[in-house]
Amino acid sequence: MRVAQLAKAAAVSTETVRHYTALNLLQPRRNPHNGYQEYASEDLSRLRFIARARRLGFSLKDVQAILARADSGGAPCGEVRDLLSERLNALQAHIDECQRLAGVMQAALSDWASKPQCAPDGLAICRLIEEFELAGESRPATPCPAH
Repeated sequence: MRVAQLAKAAAVSTETVRHYTALNLLQPRRNPHNGYQEYASEDLSRLRFIARARRLGFSLKDVQAILARADSGGAPCGEVRDLLSERLNALQAHIDECQRLAGVMQAALSDWASKPQCAPDGLAICRLIEEFELAGESRPATPCPAH
């Protein structure tokens, strides 16, 4: 199989196939008659594995380590479970942070709904931001200067 055929069979782009080949995740053979790279059915299985691992949240570095373990005859499943657990914990922490930030943004928009727009005056750039009270802060309100 050539690059385009492999990409189509695995439902990925030709750029993806080339990138994974450059990273030595796929190892095509050179056709001695025409110099083209040719991929075997094992490469298709491997490419499908890589694509599935990426969709599960594994990084390319993770995938390289998993494949290296498997290529050396080791069983990577224990590492896979540990890595996915780590990724899930990190993702949950990121989700929690995003939810916290969304709450702060909602509070800011609610607070700012009735406040006037002020032009920069040499003391403030945007009073909405500068006067918004973040958790643990206390900011004195300063009115917009008269125009």
